[in-house]
Amino acid sequence: MFVDRPTFDAHAAAGGFLEWADVFGQRYGTPWPDPPEGDDVLLEIDVQGAAQVRARHPGAVVVFVEPPSREAQEERLRRRGDREDLIARRLAAAPEEERAGRALADHVVVNDDLGRAIEEVAAILGSRRQ
Repeated sequence: MFVDRPTFDAHAAAGGFLEWADVFGQRYGTPWPDPPEGDDVLLEIDVQGAAQVRARHPGAVVVFVEPPSREAQEERLRRRGDREDLIARRLAAAPEEERAGRALADHVVVNDDLGRAIEEVAAILGSRRQ
């Protein structure tokens, strides 16, 4: 999601985001979801956002998905076309974000195989529904 900065600031001040964060000079946020009754909401957000969601919804299930190694993380960042300075900043911040994510999470999933990681997250959600 992208919203220009003045609109973002006004929306955030009005409580228009479930969570938002400033990540390396870029602001990201999740508008309040409006799912049909009985449906789950699955968010792909960073650790800052997950902490905000957990503070607002203590029963939220937090799944921390981490790369299998720092090398794999770097390779993924390069493949998606991130700038070199941003890759360096993300890698430098990764150990602290990983520590915070693991401390916050109810479950940790290592994304070393995408299909298996998806199945593992689906199983976690399925077990929580029962």
